Amino acid sequence: MKDIGGFLERPDGARLAWRAVEGAGPAVVWLGGFRSDMTGTKAETLAEWAWSQGRAYVRFDYFGHGQSSGDFPDGTITRWREDALAVLDKLTKDELVLVGSSMGGWIACLAAIARPKRVKALVLVAPAADFTEKLLGPAIPPEGQAALAADGVWLRPSDYGEPYPITRKLLEDGARWSLLGGKPIPVKVPVRILQGGEDTDVPWRHALEMAHALKTDDVVFGLIKDGDHRLSRPQDLDRLIAAVDEVVRP
Repeated sequence: MKDIGGFLERPDGARLAWRAVEGAGPAVVWLGGFRSDMTGTKAETLAEWAWSQGRAYVRFDYFGHGQSSGDFPDGTITRWREDALAVLDKLTKDELVLVGSSMGGWIACLAAIARPKRVKALVLVAPAADFTEKLLGPAIPPEGQAALAADGVWLRPSDYGEPYPITRKLLEDGARWSLLGGKPIPVKVPVRILQGGEDTDVPWRHALEMAHALKTDDVVFGLIKDGDHRLSRPQDLDRLIAAVDEVVRP
């Protein structure tokens, strides 16, 4: 068993950084959140678990994130969905379990819809489906709307560090991939959702709406009443590992 890594070359010359643990399938694939990278606490914890269990595991950085090439403001949901599908197609084989956090939960669902014969199950942490349209857009203040209209970009204040750019292109593109438009989300595999009750970025009611919209009946929604958006405390990580361990088993 090996811990390996490298860069996946995309047709436009972009390079996606990735790391993997070689092991038994189904492979677990980590899909991170908006502006996060593959060295975060949850991604690292899953890597340690995969190594201890002899389980295949892949993680990567989207275009404009972490060690991958590209400028973050040039990213869109379309681009990051394509990144995820490229990783699935080039770096994995056979059945998969996708683990998506925040925006990664949205991307995981889109990938499962695009590759229904390969995805065995989903584990979603604070899934932010349609966040550009449902969560981010409505919260943009008048000065942000003015900046988007004039310059196509707004620097959004963040609780986690420096302000970061939100582009008009991102908001408009996100609407193309809406999952919460009233029709069932065509995901038919088991889904496990972990959601913090104190999450101010993705309110638990938003995640519950997504859970109800999934076509599959095999959905378990776990509300962690005192949990925040990151769900990276030791007890939260234990819940994540337990959920992944459940769905990877035959």
